[in-house]
Amino acid sequence: MARFTFRLPDIGEGIAEAEIVAWHVKVGDKVSEDQQVADMMTDKATVEMESPVSGVVVELAGEVGEMVAIGSGLMVIEVEGDAAETAPAADETPVEEQVEAETPGVEEESPSPLQGRGQGEGDVSPAPVPTEPAPLPASGEREKVLASPAVRARAKDLGIDLATVKSDGNHIRHADLDAYLRYGSAQGYHAPHVSRAREDQPIKVIGMRRRIAENMAASKRAIPHFTYVDEIDVTALEAMRGDLNDNRGARPKLTMLPFLIVAICRALPDFPMINARYDDEAGVVTRHGRVHLGMAAQTDAGLMVPVIRDAQDRNVWQLATEISRLAEAARTGKAKSEELSGSTLTVTSLGPLGGIATTPVINRPEVAIIGPNKIVERPIFHGDEIVRAKLMNLSISCDHRVVDGWDAASFVQAVKKLLETPVLLFAD
Repeated sequence: MARFTFRLPDIGEGIAEAEIVAWHVKVGDKVSEDQQVADMMTDKATVEMESPVSGVVVELAGEVGEMVAIGSGLMVIEVEGDAAETAPAADETPVEEQVEAETPGVEEESPSPLQGRGQGEGDVSPAPVPTEPAPLPASGEREKVLASPAVRARAKDLGIDLATVKSDGNHIRHADLDAYLRYGSAQGYHAPHVSRAREDQPIKVIGMRRRIAENMAASKRAIPHFTYVDEIDVTALEAMRGDLNDNRGARPKLTMLPFLIVAICRALPDFPMINARYDDEAGVVTRHGRVHLGMAAQTDAGLMVPVIRDAQDRNVWQLATEISRLAEAARTGKAKSEELSGSTLTVTSLGPLGGIATTPVINRPEVAIIGPNKIVERPIFHGDEIVRAKLMNLSISCDHRVVDGWDAASFVQAVKKLLETPVLLFAD
């Protein structure tokens, strides 16, 4: 038997370290070559780590939430002697330097290959004690059912076997649990009697949630926000959208968002201070000619902002296709790093949960963020008559160091005119 040290490879240009956001194995587990063993997060993306060899895990570099330097040992795997000779090292170090032959009676005195890499002298913690792998649920859930940790925790609290829950997609989601609870009694399900009071649950802030917390805190500390909200009559636009969807053929279904993006892009040339980025340290504001629109998307891991490149050159059908593609890539964790950076302006929408008004936080170093709210039907005066109208509030938060209130209000008024007279969206 021999030991193989799997070192964290170079996973991106300029990346010096990465955060452990998930372990998919534990000490004592058997792993096979190319099996996913960990998820590592950088400033740009989450990267799946796959084992380069087969064997038994004997050491892990640290706990979820800890940082590991590029080139440092990520895990130690006990391998067969013959397999070790051909297993490629992640950092291309010669195999004979990475495989250490076991010597009886010496292992306890030998330092771990994961110790002292990217840490201080006194910052070395003992290797974890191997434990027996937890038994699989009788339903085989671990092999067949895909669900986020939050969904699994909720199902466990409710006493629901995820293998019995139906879903329209590949993953079980909270909505699927809700449907099961609503209609599952016909299948013999009875909610367990549980106490209303639940124990406190400390949750370590790691991974995507930590990145979001840091970015939002930095934005609020550095940027003097102000928010302007206006009401838009989208009755005519909704009628046009319905007609286009009825005759779309094989093209994607249109939501309100593509129309809003077209209106934003048409209005921006007269308000270049909105489509800008502010470099605090250099004291320079760059007004961008192209619109690289960030689209805030909710995922199981937290809020992500994929970017629609050159939004000003796309029509509503092209925008709908790109919105769908980027949202799916973000939800499944397949968005590339270049698809998650470089935005010049962001739109954030809660869809049907949009509420009356929002005060969105600016995606620094941008200087503005736009938030459409939900569409509601209300009676309004149209001349001397009272008519039914579909109304939507539109919010914009701006960096007051760069954008004046007059400019923000004038920009929203320009967008409002385009949305209330939708034929202008398609006029040259």
